Amino acid sequence: MKTNIKNLAIGAYMLSSLLLATSCQKDSSANANQQYASILNVAVDGQTDVISNNLKLALVSTSNLSSSDVDILLKAKDEEKLAHDVYAVLGATWGSQVFLNITKAESTHLSAVIYLLAVNGSAETTLAPLGEFSNPAIKTLYDNLISKGNLSLGDALQVGASIEELDIRDLTLYEGQTTNANITLVFENLLKGSRNHLRAFNRQLTTLGITYTPQYLDAATYQTIISAAFEKGSQYRMNNGQGRGGMWGNGTCMN
Repeated sequence: MKTNIKNLAIGAYMLSSLLLATSCQKDSSANANQQYASILNVAVDGQTDVISNNLKLALVSTSNLSSSDVDILLKAKDEEKLAHDVYAVLGATWGSQVFLNITKAESTHLSAVIYLLAVNGSAETTLAPLGEFSNPAIKTLYDNLISKGNLSLGDALQVGASIEELDIRDLTLYEGQTTNANITLVFENLLKGSRNHLRAFNRQLTTLGITYTPQYLDAATYQTIISAAFEKGSQYRMNNGQGRGGMWGNGTCMN
């Protein structure tokens, strides 16, 4: 009788081990099939687009946005629209390819911020017409930048550089004011885009023999950025809208 009980116990243990091993193999197979991709497309000239479909798949499950989160998203929305609208006007004025390309990129940056607002139930997702802003300070800045950019192509390129500087300064500030993983993900990629666009404008200015003086960043930070190569996007797990880790489980297999 004792022998039978012992054999049953050994059999149960072996079956349990087999099931665990099988489960580990399935998990390993699932891990192997996980898809990772960048949410940025970086062209050779530095134009940095947000890939909207990949962004949507990379978002994770988070708690509702705080009022502070909504506030910084709205500020980011205004600044991305500022960049888009100024570049659209100056691109039409000067026919410069760098403006035409980066205008397209800024549309994707703006869409990324609006998408975060939309999926969190915000009603602040509409856009005013080109050159119109509800924030008087942004409207004044827009008018001043257009006036300067209309003086010459060199002035226009310096306007572009100053806008990217402003974005870098403010996105860095906003990123430090949130713990929301999705906002952080979007902002860290928008920052890469702004740094790439700053490099692109600087290259055009250098070609014209113009030395740009930074307006919003300290000289050391600016020099570090323009001295580096264009940044590529990081790889993120594509979560199929279910939140990072949600579809794969969080168990651990032990051999």
